Amino acid sequence: MAKLSQEDLLAQFEEMTLIELSEFVKAFEDKFDVTAAAAVAVAGPAAPGAPVEAEAEQDEFDVILTGAGDKKIQVIKVVRELTSLGLKEAKDLVDGAPKPVLEKVAKDAAEKAAESLKGAGASVEVK
Repeated sequence: MAKLSQEDLLAQFEEMTLIELSEFVKAFEDKFDVTAAAAVAVAGPAAPGAPVEAEAEQDEFDVILTGAGDKKIQVIKVVRELTSLGLKEAKDLVDGAPKPVLEKVAKDAAEKAAESLKGAGASVEVK
C-alpha cells in the first residue's frame, strides 16, 4: 500500500460526510487504543505509536477554608471581601469550615484569595 501524504489524507476527509468521519474516528480509536478529540480528528490521525497527551493542565481551582484560626473576625471580613456574602452568610461559612470559599476560579485568583485568607489567620487549601 502506498503511503498517503497529509494533503491526500485531508482531501479524503473533506469528501467524507460527518457520519463517515465519526465512524472513521471510532474505528481509529479502537484500532490504536487511543482517544481522539474532535479537533484532532479534523486535523488528521496521529501516526501509529505516537504518544497521546494524558491530561490537560488544570485551569480551574477551588479555594477551601479548612479552619478559621484565632482571628475569626478577620477571616470573616476577608471572606466577605472575596465573595460579596453578607455578614451572616460569611460567618456561617467560616463556622462551618471546611467549606469552599471560591469555586472554579483561575489559578492566580485562587492563589491571591488563599494568601489573603492565610494573612487573616485562616488555614486554606487550593484544589
